[in-house]
Amino acid sequence: MAQGPRQRNQFRRRKSGETDYRRRLKLLKSGNARAVVRVSNTRTTCQLVTWKVDGDKVELSATGDDLISRFGWPESNSRKNLPASYLVGYALGKSALAAGHDQAVLDIGLAASTPGSRVFAALKGMVDAGLEIPHGDSVLPSEDRLSGAHIDDSYASVFEATKSKIEEAY
Repeated sequence: MAQGPRQRNQFRRRKSGETDYRRRLKLLKSGNARAVVRVSNTRTTCQLVTWKVDGDKVELSATGDDLISRFGWPESNSRKNLPASYLVGYALGKSALAAGHDQAVLDIGLAASTPGSRVFAALKGMVDAGLEIPHGDSVLPSEDRLSGAHIDDSYASVFEATKSKIEEAY
């Protein structure tokens, strides 16, 4: 650890493993809003965040709980699996377009960038909604996994119904 008069202490969020400041600076230099995707133990959260001098400002937000309360996703279904993550990203993308945002850069934080993961399912939802986010197609999950066909046959119908309600809302 840094000790002594000539040593420099690390930033608190770097020391606790919460922020990679080099990656954050690269994202901020793009000048675009950041599409922040976080997957917690209970839900997927997507936010559109812009940088301000006095701190980041969350412009728009969508969570897995919004799927239940606003769009009719069954309460017994997961709020963080692949189909739910896609729908949360889709809802954020539609609301971003309605609010006048048309492009962003993906910010996955310290999450592992595994191809086909829930983070990239949310990215696919934002891209399908019409938001322009630079990405490679090799990291996106397949269509049958996005619709929930790998989980249960009933997921596909619930998925389509929820997606149509999101389209109607925006």
